[in-house]
Amino acid sequence: MARSGAALPLAAVVATPVPARGGATVVVTLLALGLLGDAGARLGGAPRRRATVRVVTWGAAAMAVTAGIGALVGTVV
Repeated sequence: MARSGAALPLAAVVATPVPARGGATVVVTLLALGLLGDAGARLGGAPRRRATVRVVTWGAAAMAVTAGIGALVGTVV
């Protein structure tokens, strides 16, 4: 099974100038999560909007927690 979940964020990093990479990565990642949430809902027969909002919300929360932990331990992004 191919592992390509990071393909769109990685493409954003490669295609974006250094000063804008962080923001571009966040935006592209949230858009990709939205697409995946919608696709999963369609395939599973679930309400699409609810699933998309859930996936994007928890994905954003996970990124925020990760960035917070990185800031606490002194990681430079």
